[in-house]
Amino acid sequence: MSHSTPYRNPALPIEERIADLLSRMTLAEKCAQLHSDFGLEMPGSEPLTDRLRRNFPHGLGIANSFHRALELRENVRFINEIQRYLREETRLGIPALIFGEGLHGYMANEATSFPQAIGLASAWDAALHERVFSVVAKEMRARGAHYVLSPVLDVARDPRWGRTEETYGEDPYLIARLGVAAVRGFQGKSFSGAPEKVLATAKHFCAHGQPEGGTNCAPANYAERALREELFAPFEAVVREGKIGAVMASYNEINGIPSHVNTWLLKDLLCDEWGFEGFVISDGWGVDDLYRLHFVAADAAEAAQKAMLSGVDAELGQCFRTLEQAVEAGKLPLERLDAAVAKVLRVKFLLGLFENPFVDEETAVRITNCAEHRALALEAARKSIVLLKNEGGLLPLDTSKLRKLAVIGPNAAAVRLGGYSGDPLQPVSVLEGIRQKAGDALEVLYAEGCGLTQAPGTAAQLWVTDEVIPPDPARDAELIAEAVQTAQQADVVLLVLGDNEQTCREGWSANHLGDRDSLDLPGRQEDLLRAVYATGKPVILLLINGRPASINFAAEHIPAILEAWYPGQEGGHAVAEILFGEVNPGGKLPITFPRSVGQIPAYYYHKPSARRGYLFNSIRPLFPFGHGLSYTTFAYGEPRLDKAAIRPDETATLTVEVTNTGQRAGDEVVQLYIRDVLSGRVTRPVKLLKGFERISLQPGETRAVSFPVGPAQLSYLGEDMRPVVEPGEFLLMVGGSSETIRQVSLFVTGE
Repeated sequence: MSHSTPYRNPALPIEERIADLLSRMTLAEKCAQLHSDFGLEMPGSEPLTDRLRRNFPHGLGIANSFHRALELRENVRFINEIQRYLREETRLGIPALIFGEGLHGYMANEATSFPQAIGLASAWDAALHERVFSVVAKEMRARGAHYVLSPVLDVARDPRWGRTEETYGEDPYLIARLGVAAVRGFQGKSFSGAPEKVLATAKHFCAHGQPEGGTNCAPANYAERALREELFAPFEAVVREGKIGAVMASYNEINGIPSHVNTWLLKDLLCDEWGFEGFVISDGWGVDDLYRLHFVAADAAEAAQKAMLSGVDAELGQCFRTLEQAVEAGKLPLERLDAAVAKVLRVKFLLGLFENPFVDEETAVRITNCAEHRALALEAARKSIVLLKNEGGLLPLDTSKLRKLAVIGPNAAAVRLGGYSGDPLQPVSVLEGIRQKAGDALEVLYAEGCGLTQAPGTAAQLWVTDEVIPPDPARDAELIAEAVQTAQQADVVLLVLGDNEQTCREGWSANHLGDRDSLDLPGRQEDLLRAVYATGKPVILLLINGRPASINFAAEHIPAILEAWYPGQEGGHAVAEILFGEVNPGGKLPITFPRSVGQIPAYYYHKPSARRGYLFNSIRPLFPFGHGLSYTTFAYGEPRLDKAAIRPDETATLTVEVTNTGQRAGDEVVQLYIRDVLSGRVTRPVKLLKGFERISLQPGETRAVSFPVGPAQLSYLGEDMRPVVEPGEFLLMVGGSSETIRQVSLFVTGE
């Protein structure tokens, strides 16, 4: 068809093009726009076009980029072939919307791999966050993908949950600010189909981050107040502020109703109240779970009908293949189907796919993991590492005073990237980074120390392998003995412990588990730690992991501890720079480190009646939310307000001066917390994060940091579930963590 056909004419308004195309589509062609090839392994021995003809004669709405299955050039050719088939061999030539994952980099072979989400959150740097996801979007578009299933906005309040690593931590405000930054990186200020941007997806909607028992997909039973003020808050922010283009329903149920059939969640709240105008997509096989897990539908057909009537517009799965029969049987109104199809078509028109759905192979090669992107991955890794402890100033290491450094542990020589990773170009392990940095100035010894799991392969391969086999005890005993001998030869020991992509991950089925009932270091790492400590050598502990670890012995006995999370492809370089003092760590924890699972929930913003105490143990965490040390020191002045009292509709400004009182340049994250001293009938948390700013200071430099304090910071949902700013005293607390604070009182007067 030529440009004389209205939907083919790029000069016409998009709504006019959509209406014209809908009028020409058969019911089968409409339904084809709402399901995907999810679950169909498209790459294979049979020619791709033949498989497309057989499976998608009426077209294909949303197509998997198969980013992990193919190398870069193959990937581009694969996607172009899909688009060529749809353009040339289907009746209307409707292109596919190509999707991929982008949790901490495009989940594709050779793409740039940034620190895992929990690590990016530890940077507390919204501007960096936006830059990172701008790069992810750029690499995706260069390779033919337009639609990303990110960011994850779940509030992680139970670290037993293996998907904790995919989140931005435990605090709704921090998650919201980073979530909006990620969406702007992906989409721009709003999605317009710009050449280097992709449509973003907020997931998992909702209440997925504190499942019952910490097990993935388990029920979430919370009162509406907790949902709205805490678990919904990041999603509301990316809808209202970020103008996000898509939302993914979550696997779990909320108060008895699975999210994929929760009309109040997907329509009343999301669309009618918040004004969401994009499309709602299922999670992978989430509609199938309605009949095979939740038992609220008899079969795939009923599940599809119920999900669409509840607000799900498109599916990653196979149930929506039954929609044609549902419409013909009068079980699904055609108007509802057309509305969903229009949402998907609108994105395709915005992207210009009807004019040119193809991408250039050489451009993709030039952009993917280029020098600029690798440099950003290194910057992000540097900023995400948290110094938890540095007793006696053991760090940074002075190579002029050392002859031998022992690098020991199951995560020392391996590259750990975390879940939703591809295989990046030339990733750098901790051991490799240290050896490159040390050069001839220092002898670097190595010992594995112990195993984590018995499985070979890259991070991406470990993550998808179903069976998780614990390490062999006899071999571990030999490795620990070798590690002790290696440590005895060294001046200082770096122990690199934590998780791998099997001990902390998404548990997506009963035969693919990833949650744990313990926060202790998995395997025999604790035995290794104690054995190396017993040598009497100075020990530095470096954690590479996906969730907080209950490292009680280390917190008490090991002089220096670094949390690197999964630091991305450049993690080895960043760790080496921090160890040797070329970079000063400035990350802060986005999640509390409990002493044990018995302290869960351990998030800092608890109610006054919580945390009364335990027999024989402390209620204090190992490391609090917002904690992170530096190689320099910072002094906070007394916080001051430009107004001592305000009316409920007014805003005051709090200012605090922060001074670098040490001998090194360094970064500090200035954090503002607020407490309502005396509320009405509704109890309020002991403190809530309401502002933060990461600043860089030279030795002796002082900077004034200011935060607004008004309705946006002081309001909460009153007894009638409406926002209110109550008159009274508010404590404004500012400092370098949730427990290190200075405070000033602000009074809100009656109107």
